[in-house]
Amino acid sequence: MDLKQLIALVTVAEVGSVTKAAQLLHVVQPAVTRQIRALERELGVELFERSRAGMIPTDAGLVLVERARRALAELDRARAQLRPETGHIRGVVRVGLLESVIDFLVEPLVAAMAERHPEVTLHIVTAYSGDLQRWLDAGDLDLSLLYDLSSGPSMAMIPLLEERLWAVAPLGEGLSPERPVSLVEVLGHPLVLPISGHGLRAIFDRARAGVTPHPRIAVETNSISVQKQLVLGGYGWSVLPAAGVAADVAAGRLSGAPVTAPEMTRAVVLGIQRGHASPAVDAVSRQLSEQVWRLVSSGRWPALPSPSAAAAPTDQ
Repeated sequence: MDLKQLIALVTVAEVGSVTKAAQLLHVVQPAVTRQIRALERELGVELFERSRAGMIPTDAGLVLVERARRALAELDRARAQLRPETGHIRGVVRVGLLESVIDFLVEPLVAAMAERHPEVTLHIVTAYSGDLQRWLDAGDLDLSLLYDLSSGPSMAMIPLLEERLWAVAPLGEGLSPERPVSLVEVLGHPLVLPISGHGLRAIFDRARAGVTPHPRIAVETNSISVQKQLVLGGYGWSVLPAAGVAADVAAGRLSGAPVTAPEMTRAVVLGIQRGHASPAVDAVSRQLSEQVWRLVSSGRWPALPSPSAAAAPTDQ
């Protein structure tokens, strides 16, 4: 069993086709077939059901795919955390950041890189997770913060933290971070929500399925800043990640509280392009992880470290 076989296995499982997997991996189709067959011979089990619908993992295949994903992710984590060779690190690194974290993460990241790796130039792009994921997958970004994603054939995901979503309301509503608010209470107010298809909206829709009353949606928007402006204007309540509103709540501009019954969370990860590693990308990866860790430890980012995340390495 070798890495090429594991990568082939995971890729075929995710795209459901040997032909598509070969295209993604830039190899010929028979090579992918041989790798899958070799794994099946070694293990003595069938890993896929071959049908007109495509390649469907068997129960044994699903077990191995999950283990292979973890193994590939751990190898990528080890590569990202190892120090590069001594000497100057230089280059351009394209970084994606979630819109909800730019107010408190951009400056510390830029300052740390300027101090420790002044010859690395950062190209910082901010957007929602779905857009960042597409750009990372297409090779337009080298690494990016994303959420609720697992590793795939083209991207490795390093878990960073688990973050709760908060209900956000005008100051006079009296919400408090120390007193969680139920989703039923949230649904009793007009809502300013992300547009359908947005990742945060998907989390909200899953949580409120089967919960009554149905939401009264006043406005839908693709901008967190617009959501907050409309809440300030009294057009309704909203649901946003803690990172995007904690500073506003602390400053007394808005009131906010974690949502409970059910609790809504998102897992923030660091996505890195597979096969495009460089000392500069590794340096930015370490610094970004370290700055996130510092913000969580200090309480500026209300979140908990992911259960599978280790403390970020310090890049001296």
